Amino acid sequence: MELDKSYLKFIQSIKKQIVQSRYNAARLANREQLVLYFKTGLMISEKIKAQKWGAKVLEQISTDLQKELPGLKGFSSGNLKKIRLFAETYAPHIRIGSTASNRIGQARTGEHFSISSILSNQIENNAFYEAFTGISFSHHFLILTKIKGWEARIFYIQSASANFWSLTVLEHHIENDLFSNEGKLPNNFEKTVNPALKPSALKVFKDEYLLDFIAGDELDDERHIEQQVVSNIRNFILQMGKGFCFIGNQYRLEVDGDEFFIDLLFFNRILQCLVAFELKKGKFKPADAGQLNFYLNVLDEKIKLQQENSSIGIVLCKEKNNTVVEFAIKSFDKAMGVATYKTSKQTPVQMKGILPDTDELGKLLG
Repeated sequence: MELDKSYLKFIQSIKKQIVQSRYNAARLANREQLVLYFKTGLMISEKIKAQKWGAKVLEQISTDLQKELPGLKGFSSGNLKKIRLFAETYAPHIRIGSTASNRIGQARTGEHFSISSILSNQIENNAFYEAFTGISFSHHFLILTKIKGWEARIFYIQSASANFWSLTVLEHHIENDLFSNEGKLPNNFEKTVNPALKPSALKVFKDEYLLDFIAGDELDDERHIEQQVVSNIRNFILQMGKGFCFIGNQYRLEVDGDEFFIDLLFFNRILQCLVAFELKKGKFKPADAGQLNFYLNVLDEKIKLQQENSSIGIVLCKEKNNTVVEFAIKSFDKAMGVATYKTSKQTPVQMKGILPDTDELGKLLG
């Protein structure tokens, strides 16, 4: 059978339907688990308070549930403590109702999800419902145990859902206080980026990137870092944030017969522009900005499409002095910033091994 273009297109259409169906099933299953945990946590909390039971009752509840439902997972005494805390934390501020059968047609509306008047001043009901039910219980537990302020909690819930952060990436951003430091990337966007795009650009790029797929002792070889990024490009893009599409590595530029190569080239759909990443194994040097500025000039002159915005460049290095960065980039008319990278193996010893380092949704979509 000859595989003509129409047939290949037909196969891709079926594939798209299968992937979308799996994605929808995963989201619905996650929503129902959160509803179950929320309701169960409330029941346990209210019963313990009414009956004045001690904390050890959770072990008995877990044992009796196992007798009633042999092989039941997710209801150990330890997890029941987490479920209770989850419900007690959110109960004063949100209400979740309905069963799966009643919610299937309304799963996207948040019709059975409401927010307290205090939180409704900060967030929109339906949008927050999508974010709240779009991350796992493990994500929620990490946020509610590590973050106390509601504004910060809302930020991490929405960001984790929108960007498909794994637990490791979420933990990294919490430990590095992304909520307080968002938009802190040293840059020259003030005079180089379209004012309408400036807020988005500041949110798209980070001051530090987690290259968790690279061993800590392998960060001294620029080419190896590049190869590992390319080999793990999906993980890298998920960690980067929204809207990034990978174009290629060692992207070739030709200028009057001379060849030059950009380490990593992306396109960002939100900013509608090419994004060049230059990898540096050591500390940022002013010459790095000059090299990047050259690449951006060539990209805008020879590669950028007419309808696209001017290209943006990021130097990704191991260390930087922000004052040196400021002086190095302020006179260039091309948009650029300087960020650092590290791996979770460089995080404090006491934080290692606490959480898994893969994303269930990422696996599903693979």
